[in-house]
Amino acid sequence: MLAAARKDLLLARLRRDGRIVAKKIALELGLSEDSIRRDLRGLEAAGLAVRVYGGALPASPAVADYATRTSVAPESKRDVAAAAAALIEPGATVILDGGTTTLAVVEALPRMLECTIITHSPTVAGSLLEHAADVFLIGGRLFKHSAVACGAAAVEAANTISADLFLLGVTGVHPAAGLTTGDPDEAAMKRALASRAAETYVLASAEKIGTASRYTVVPFDAVAGIVTDGEPDDATLRELTAAGVRLISADARR
Repeated sequence: MLAAARKDLLLARLRRDGRIVAKKIALELGLSEDSIRRDLRGLEAAGLAVRVYGGALPASPAVADYATRTSVAPESKRDVAAAAAALIEPGATVILDGGTTTLAVVEALPRMLECTIITHSPTVAGSLLEHAADVFLIGGRLFKHSAVACGAAAVEAANTISADLFLLGVTGVHPAAGLTTGDPDEAAMKRALASRAAETYVLASAEKIGTASRYTVVPFDAVAGIVTDGEPDDATLRELTAAGVRLISADARR
């Protein structure tokens, strides 16, 4: 089998099964595991897969730069944002993560809602200028890829706050890889923020379901639920439901 044909087959298996086991597919194709691993390295270099021990998982499309992400699945993000905004009660203290879905949460919030919002995203903070909410901005080194503060100073500041709710953005939601993102410092910052909230809800538009990035944020049992517009019969969502993960439907049709 030619390399191009193997690549197409591996991508098809990733889409169908949500993962590839190198040993299994090598036996199926009559190839060495080294050949399959080389193919997987090529897929990872192309941003199409994330290699893990023994194989690979589908790569998340949400690791693109910030400007590109603003045009990815805008309707899906608006649906997720509207459902997430409904979790914020008057008088609550809420931590908002950075990202384009969180910006959509701000758009969905009633402007006269009185609450306290803490964020490490200057973009999110700026979008709240016309809202009644009190806004606290966490500073630190600006991670330009996601337009958020990260690093030691930001984590130290995060450890001084306390909140009722954290709306967490991730780039991948996968039963095997968990809740993931594409940068280790950003993952550490998200963990710090999650540790300061009584409840954490994940914002997961459909394109993130069944995909993975390199760095784990928190395990599924550390979150109160996942807000998603993914289809109920999606294999990943069925697996998460069976594992006891709470899913909050953001699809207005359901």
